[in-house]
Amino acid sequence: MQPIIIVLIILVVLVFIALIKTIQVIPQASAAIVERFGRYTRTLNAGLNIVVPFIDSVRNRIDLREQVVPFPPQPVITQDNLVVNIDTVIYYQVTDARAATYEVASYIQAIEQLTVTTLRNIIGGMDLERTLTSREEINAALRGVLDEATGKWGIRVNRVELKAIEPPTSIQDSMEKQMRADRDKRAAILTAEGIRQSAILTAEGEKQSAILKAEGEAKAAALRAEGEAQAVRTVFEAIHAGDPDQKLLSYQYLQMLPKIAEGDANKLWIVPSEIGDALKGLSGAMGNFGAMGGGSSTPTVPSPTKTLSPERREQPPLD
Repeated sequence: MQPIIIVLIILVVLVFIALIKTIQVIPQASAAIVERFGRYTRTLNAGLNIVVPFIDSVRNRIDLREQVVPFPPQPVITQDNLVVNIDTVIYYQVTDARAATYEVASYIQAIEQLTVTTLRNIIGGMDLERTLTSREEINAALRGVLDEATGKWGIRVNRVELKAIEPPTSIQDSMEKQMRADRDKRAAILTAEGIRQSAILTAEGEKQSAILKAEGEAKAAALRAEGEAQAVRTVFEAIHAGDPDQKLLSYQYLQMLPKIAEGDANKLWIVPSEIGDALKGLSGAMGNFGAMGGGSSTPTVPSPTKTLSPERREQPPLD
């Protein structure tokens, strides 16, 4: 009985191992290569897969997700014979698990070496200044070469980035001094432009102020002239509307005579010939007023001549 039990136990173990080898569960975004007697048979995709135990074997599992691989700094010589260290980062994805397994021994190492050689070819045709300012151009050139070369390996290069470009220390010091000088130059230019712009704006402001002031004075003068003209018209219209007689005009004329003689600067003044008519009119007006008041005497007004000799004031002797 014991040998039979041992055989049964062995059979159960074999069946259990066979079941384990028959059922293959592949995670999502992964693939597995199946070989039968050392020859490629098929590729297992994500999910539950059935294989023939002890005949089919799973060689390796490949991650189909996008991978990021940083490469160490590589010394590269530029066109002007300067050595720069360049760090690169590769973003790739396996698109064909069979090709990535059988077409190349180690696709990571192959991509790294291909990146180094391609980078040296590209940088060798550029000087240092162009190398530092042409990252996008270098990235595009690298990606084109790598994508073309790795296509037969079942790998797609999605992106290539240059993490850092480090020139020699002496070149870095020279570049820093040059950048500092350029910054000082730009600062001086901006300061001069600011002063110039400020002077221009100040001059324009003064010009505009002078123009506005002149326009204001011109408008004020026009308004004053218009007001004086309106006042003259109003007085003229009032006089004509009041219809003054000769007596009133004579009285107003006599009132203006003292104002003619006012002022120390007046050395002579002329009595016009019309003064006689004014005095006659005033004498008649006063006579009528006395007659109305019952007075018997009438004021006597001397008869003025038509033209009176100008009365000269005594002038101080000239030194």
